Amino acid sequence: MKNVHFSFGSHLSRRAMLRGAGISLGLPLLEAMTPAFAATPEVKSAKRFVGVSLALGLHNPNLVPETGGRDYKPSRYLAGIQDLRNDFTVVSGSSHPGVTGGHTAEGSIFSACPNQRGTTSRNTISIDQLMAKHLGHETRFPSLVLNTNSQSSPSYTENGSMIPAENSAMKLFTRLFVNDSPAEQERQAELIRQGRSVMDVVGAEAKALQREVGAGDRDKLDAWFTSVRELEQRLAANEAWTYKPKPKVAMKPPTNIPRDNEVAVERIYLDIIHMALMTDSTRFITLHVTGNSVQGIEGVDTSYHNLSHHGMDEEKLAQLALVEQGVINEWAGFLRKLKTDKLLGDTMVMLTSNLGNASAHDNKNMPVLFAGGGFKHGQHLAFDQKENYPLPNLYLSALQRLGLEEETFATSTGTMSGLA
Repeated sequence: MKNVHFSFGSHLSRRAMLRGAGISLGLPLLEAMTPAFAATPEVKSAKRFVGVSLALGLHNPNLVPETGGRDYKPSRYLAGIQDLRNDFTVVSGSSHPGVTGGHTAEGSIFSACPNQRGTTSRNTISIDQLMAKHLGHETRFPSLVLNTNSQSSPSYTENGSMIPAENSAMKLFTRLFVNDSPAEQERQAELIRQGRSVMDVVGAEAKALQREVGAGDRDKLDAWFTSVRELEQRLAANEAWTYKPKPKVAMKPPTNIPRDNEVAVERIYLDIIHMALMTDSTRFITLHVTGNSVQGIEGVDTSYHNLSHHGMDEEKLAQLALVEQGVINEWAGFLRKLKTDKLLGDTMVMLTSNLGNASAHDNKNMPVLFAGGGFKHGQHLAFDQKENYPLPNLYLSALQRLGLEEETFATSTGTMSGLA
């Protein structure tokens, strides 16, 4: 490589790159990237992220332990999952800064994008899609965006567009585990090839434009052109996956969906997600639980939404507890399966909602259970219930645990305090 010169100080950034002849290569971890005589830190990493979000929140008095730390006494909802105590962390007193609007704040669950009541603002990329952008090319499906009942989702692209969710468990199973016919494979491959040809045309136009603009704009175009090339590579990878057989699983297709029991529907989706992770079909998944019908649960005779607006009515709270306990138990069952299959250690699994108090449409004090990923769990991180801690700090911790050298995420102020 000729005429390429580097001037490094005594300490190199871990982001240091070699650039020459239009090629950009990230340097491996070198001694110059750490201070002299410094001990090499233990590197912990995760591979996967599953975010389960609830449209109607969780009743915090039943969820949040009264004391913080590692010696916390389990709350009502957590008492039955203490076999997993050292596998998850309870986070209370946290929320997304600048996010209000009750139900309308659903779009900010995983993006943490401020969304003030009465105003309009474009969303920003959600944590799952940022992960998939950098690492999603390693699997057949860069990410899965799912909903138990509708196509709404808390997953957003870089330009703030919502990704419609798959809301059919049968279609999801087929997409993951049933091989397409040769004709369908060729149709999908042709669509991908057409997309690549569009990239070729756009790329040629970008090169021509670069010759006509100033240096500053050339830099912007170069960055954009790089993203175009990356998209071409992802499309090429997708075409290769089109002809590869899908994994065979022992699980039977979900032919009977109990539409009067949202907890049972959640279980069906989590079972499919478990198989998707087991077969390494994808590594980044969001599941939004939005179904309203829960009368199929014994002891419940009204809708989920009606129960969430309990107004502290004792009968409604009693029925709501049956529903929410079921939701948490299914999440815990999913963790147990991952743990049995040796996947939990490098899979981060989150359960949360944009609503801290669904009855009052309050977006403060979001319910948060965070499991796996190699973190040191078994604790209750109890932050201030009035002056909430920024939950985007947890997202930054998750991104860095994946090995992504992000310095901020949305309104984060750093990584999450107390989470190691």
